[in-house]
Order: sequence, then C-alpha cells, then structure tokens
Amino acid sequence: MTGRATPHLPSRGAELGTAAPFYPRLGDLARDTARGGRIGVVVALPGTGAATYHLRPPGGGDEWSAPADATTLRPVPAQVTHVTPAKLDVVYDHRAQQGAMPLVVHCEDGGTSEALLVLTLGELELYSYQVGRIIELREKAREGTT
Repeated sequence: MTGRATPHLPSRGAELGTAAPFYPRLGDLARDTARGGRIGVVVALPGTGAATYHLRPPGGGDEWSAPADATTLRPVPAQVTHVTPAKLDVVYDHRAQQGAMPLVVHCEDGGTSEALLVLTLGELELYSYQVGRIIELREKAREGTT
C-alpha cells in the first residue's frame, strides 16, 4: 500500500463510505502504511504517556511510532486456516458456463466468513475427477490395500 488515497474509495472522514476509522487498541496487530506496510503490535496508545501510537514487531525488535490519528494504520485480518463447503446447494449458470459452490472460510481466531468458489467447465471436470480419486483412495484405505 502506498498510503495515498485511491480515487475509487472515499477518503477517511468523508461523508460517504461505510467503513469506520480504525483505532487500534493495546495488543492489536496493525499494518503501518507509512512504513511500507510493516506490521507491528500496538504497545502504547496516544494519550497514555505517549503522543503517538507505538508499535513493535510481533517477534520483538525496535519500536516505531505512528500518528495519533491512526491515519497510517490498518487492521491486520486473521489468517485463514482452511476452507470447507457450506451446507448449501451448488449452482450452475448455463449462460456463463460456470458452477458455483458456497464455502465457509475458517480463520485462526475462530472467526468464519462465507465465500463462493466459481469454477469454469474445465475446472468442474478436473475437480470432479479429483474428488472421484479421493473417494477411490478412501475405498482402498477401507479395504486396507493402499
């Protein structure tokens, strides 16, 4: 990220837009756009003995500061651990010649979100074969003849 406002998004504090400003709390991870996207743990807040945010690399190291208005700080999303199919039906769009499978994305913090896996005809055929192969391997394992 460059820290510059992008023309298609409202700037911070603009009347339009739905995203609330990000004001990190002690212990939060934050990405500092003024430091080339460097990630740090917030170790001091403005107003608690400091005029700025103070951050330190997660594994330790030299602290740095960020503006008290947090304009250069962005939240660091939790890392995805795995994805599972949602318990919803798949959809096929004959005009686009694509299939779609609802998914659940699981994160390391225990949170989940919904997503959609969109597949072309070629991908549908490939993954159909691969899922069939998994079923064959399961059957061989049941028989004890891997």
